[in-house]
Amino acid sequence: MTKLSDSYNRPLNYLRVSVTDRCNLRCVYCMPAEGVPLVAHGDILTYEEIVSVTRAAVELGIVKVRLTGGEPLVRAGLPDLVAMLSAIEGIDDISMTTNAELLERHADDLKASGLRRVNVSLDSLRSIRFRRITRVGSLGHVLRGIDAARRAGLGPVKTNTVVIRGTNDDEVIDFARLTLDGDWHVRFIEYMPFANGACQANDLLVTVAEMKERIEILGPLEPAFGSGGGPAKYFRLPGAKGTIGFISPVSDHFCRACNRLRLTADGRLRPCLFSDSEVDLRGPLRQGAGIGDIKRLIREAVSSKPEGHRLKAGVTCERFMAQIGG
Repeated sequence: MTKLSDSYNRPLNYLRVSVTDRCNLRCVYCMPAEGVPLVAHGDILTYEEIVSVTRAAVELGIVKVRLTGGEPLVRAGLPDLVAMLSAIEGIDDISMTTNAELLERHADDLKASGLRRVNVSLDSLRSIRFRRITRVGSLGHVLRGIDAARRAGLGPVKTNTVVIRGTNDDEVIDFARLTLDGDWHVRFIEYMPFANGACQANDLLVTVAEMKERIEILGPLEPAFGSGGGPAKYFRLPGAKGTIGFISPVSDHFCRACNRLRLTADGRLRPCLFSDSEVDLRGPLRQGAGIGDIKRLIREAVSSKPEGHRLKAGVTCERFMAQIGG
C-alpha cells in the first residue's frame, strides 16, 4: 500500500509528468487556434530534474508514472527520459498520453526504452471532422501511429475521445462498434466546461449516462474488470474483443478516489487538475535542494489537495489544459 496519503485519507500512487507545453495540434477544447503563451526553454524542467522529482515521489509511494504534454513526442530525446525513469527502482508502470501524430516513427524506440503503454487522443473517425477538431491534424497519421504502437507491444492501446455535443457525439456508436471485432479499447470522456482559461457553457456536455444509452442499441454493456486503475469504468459489449471505458469528471466525479499528482513542464506540482494551487519544485531544485527537500515539498502539495473540484459550479483556471498536462 502506498505510503503517501492526503488529508482525506486518499492514497496517492500516480504521478502525471508534463514534459513540454508545446503541441503540434490545436484541439478546440484544449487551446486557442493561435496556441498558448509558451514557457521559455530554460524554464522547462530538464530530464535530469524530472528524474529527481520522480525519484523523490517514488520514495514516498508513487508507483505509476504517465508522460503527458502538450504533446510529449515533440520534445527531443523522449526515449532517453523513458530509459532514465525505467531505471528508478519502485516504478511499476510507465505510460504516455499522446496525439499519435508522431508515434509511428518513435514507437519501437519507446518500447525498447521501457515504456509500457500508450493512450491516444482520438476525437473523430472522420478525416474532415478530425481536422476541424484538431485544426491541423491528420487522421491517417494517428491511425498509423496506433498500428505502430500495437506492433511494438505498447498495449493495450487505449483511445481517449472527448465527447462534445454537436461536434462529435454522433460518433459514439461508431467508436463502440470498433470494439466488437478488433483490438480496440475506447474511452469516452465527458466534456469539461473549462477551456481557454475560463468556464464555458455546459450545453456541450454529453453525460456518461446518455452515452451508455446510445451505445446500448448495440447490446447491453457488461462490466469489464481488470482494465486499469484510473478513473475510467470499463464495460464490454456481448462477445466483444475490446472494451469501452467511461470517464465522468462532471456528472459523477471521481474525486473521492483520486490517486494522482501532476508535475507541470515548468516544475510546479499540482495536486488537483481544477485548482490553481501549485508548489514550485523547479526553483528549489536549481538552488541545490536535495531529495529530502523535494520530498518535503511533495508532502506540502499533497496536504493542500482539495476534497473535490468545482466543475458543476463552473471553474476558472489560470492555465490552459495544454499547460497543465491533463
